[in-house]
Amino acid sequence: MRGHPRLSIGLPVYNAEQYLEQSLRAVLGQTFEDFELIISSNASTDGTDEICREYAREDSRVRFLRQPQNIGASPNHNFVFDQSTAPLFKWVSGDDLYARDLLGRCIAMLDDDPGLVLAHSWTAAIDGEGRLIQALPYPLLTECQRPEERLHSLLFAGDEMPGAIRADDFYGVIRSDVLRKVKPLGSYYHSDVTYMAELALHGRFGLVPEWLYFRRQHTGRALEANPTVRSWCSNLDPRRADRLRNPTVRLVGEYGWENVALIGRSGLGLPDKVRCYRVMGEWMASRVVRRVVGHHDARDGRPEHALADPPLSVPDLVSGQREAS
Repeated sequence: MRGHPRLSIGLPVYNAEQYLEQSLRAVLGQTFEDFELIISSNASTDGTDEICREYAREDSRVRFLRQPQNIGASPNHNFVFDQSTAPLFKWVSGDDLYARDLLGRCIAMLDDDPGLVLAHSWTAAIDGEGRLIQALPYPLLTECQRPEERLHSLLFAGDEMPGAIRADDFYGVIRSDVLRKVKPLGSYYHSDVTYMAELALHGRFGLVPEWLYFRRQHTGRALEANPTVRSWCSNLDPRRADRLRNPTVRLVGEYGWENVALIGRSGLGLPDKVRCYRVMGEWMASRVVRRVVGHHDARDGRPEHALADPPLSVPDLVSGQREAS
């Protein structure tokens, strides 16, 4: 009988039939094989469920679950983590791609450095056809020893940088015991940013300095399909659509409040907390200034065209892509 795996992978999915098989092949074709894949369909209405059932029949590592109703993206993300059994955890999406050795490289990095709470690789962007449209080195200082430096980098770094893909640590391989110390993913505006900021206060992130994770930019992706605060939060949790219980000021206000509260519950010593509160205060003041002066970066960071001279070949790196191309 198969024992507990080293890694649990959680795939919360909703109506993702367009790219789902490509993503599943990329995950199941990893050189590191000691994992379970927990798929939770958020009451999908397209062909997503049948695709998932087929892969679950073919691969014993796949466990397919279906929500009886759409509970929202955030509760579904929390659900797959709650179902996990391994000491390491990773979220994946139904449209991204992953190089064959992404998991193995990240897990080796965590094994070599017990001080790391998360390991990931540089992120590149692909379009709907799988063509590389952006490849930027990782810009953040999340490997720093001092928690306030990691927090400062997560909050401030990248504002001046062009490109949609600056960092995507949410999809790294994370130590499960540390994740359990972090408040579950919320459904207020930019709750994912707060989530990663809290995780960074628990320890350093390690980065494989290669493009092994490929985030797909397409019109159906949640960020593209939900451009307003209201639509974004309603996608995270349908209850947020209630304007009386969840006015926009609350959806944004919770973001500010949780950014402050995460430092208090971080477990850091008082000197570290004071330094982190100072960083958070500077960041919140900078957001107010940006709002008052109406600052908006004209570079929306959404590349549309394939790179003329791509630095790597996605089909060669990702399982199942060369055969499908």
